[in-house]
Amino acid sequence: MANQQLTQKIRIFPNEKQEIVLWKLSERCRLLYNFALDERIKLWDLEKKRLTYIEQANKLKDIKKQYPEYNWVYSKVLQEVLKSLDSSYKSFYKLIKKDKNARLPKFRGSKYFFTMNYNQSGFKLYQDKIKFSHKYDKTNLEFKIPSNFKFDKVKQVSIFQEKNNWYILVVHETLPKEFVCNNKFQAIDLGVTNIVTAINEKGKFLQIKNNRAEKYWNPKIDKLKSRRDHCKKFSNKWKFLNSKIIKLSKKKSSQLKDFQHKLSRKIIDNTKANTIIVGDLNVKSMAQSKKVAKKLKNAINTSTQNTGSLSRFTQFLTYKANLAGKRLIKIDESNTSKCCYNCGKKHDMKLFNRYMICDCGVNIDRDKNSSINILKRYLSQIGLWIAHSKTILSVLQPGNVDYKDEALYLQEATS
Repeated sequence: MANQQLTQKIRIFPNEKQEIVLWKLSERCRLLYNFALDERIKLWDLEKKRLTYIEQANKLKDIKKQYPEYNWVYSKVLQEVLKSLDSSYKSFYKLIKKDKNARLPKFRGSKYFFTMNYNQSGFKLYQDKIKFSHKYDKTNLEFKIPSNFKFDKVKQVSIFQEKNNWYILVVHETLPKEFVCNNKFQAIDLGVTNIVTAINEKGKFLQIKNNRAEKYWNPKIDKLKSRRDHCKKFSNKWKFLNSKIIKLSKKKSSQLKDFQHKLSRKIIDNTKANTIIVGDLNVKSMAQSKKVAKKLKNAINTSTQNTGSLSRFTQFLTYKANLAGKRLIKIDESNTSKCCYNCGKKHDMKLFNRYMICDCGVNIDRDKNSSINILKRYLSQIGLWIAHSKTILSVLQPGNVDYKDEALYLQEATS
């Protein structure tokens, strides 16, 4: 079984001299990135040709001879700078085929701290500290890390700055548990109001409300932004308010991320199903439909894209399922909310219509209807729907359950 790569974020506390060195090294990386980007843009404008990573990496020796300051930075870090630009261009080429509004990578400003990636070398990891190589001066870039962090095989270590705090990201490999299919399945529909609406092969539901952190924090942040915008830019008052905005924004994102981590762990640990099916939700297209009202578009953007809620939650579920010996499968969920799970009739369901009311007698929450259809779609693909349909449909038979009165929030996952 192939090893799985995990990333551990650790905060570090550099002193004044170390911060100076980090910024000096970052400036070389930033300039190299901007020069390489400018070279690509000019070559395309003049000759309609594309530069590759190898072509630009081969010029590093000449750049170091002409500009000795680039020797300050460990050689592989400079190579990773060019790789990051190359990967950005590759993503742009793929995205431009689907989205005509896709934009080229941008130049980095002087106040931007460029993330430095040490790939497999250029660092030494001890039991309670880590040391990075550089040639700016004799200052040691050595930082303490908690002793409870133990890594088997480290692939890459990155240094970056986030909201005036310093962190390292340690990418390491671990061996996940082997997957064994136990013929137990759980389908999950992701949403804004209810982040999880799940059903298992026995027809039992699990529904969990979303922690809408932005509803609490955004009004406070907006008030501070309004006050800050009435101040002279970079004045003492402006800086004071801006620091408060950064602090509250960090609390908001940390609160949401913590909620998603704990919830994803709870779902993976408590369900006995080894196969978890999640609807492949295209969050970006949710608020781009012409049929969606402007106010509703703004609400969808705030609750999904601006918080990184749904796509990140799926990532958490995926890697935690692999570590637990389970498998998460994404499946197309188009029209799962609009089609009746019982008779298959397609309804014109707008986003504010929260219940599916069908002529066949079904009266069910649209998220639950979607989760049933996701499970049905997957089991049909692998030829097991007929075996499980009698059990599921007997529980969900129209008229047997009053779906509007169900209160199944924050329950343990069904066995």
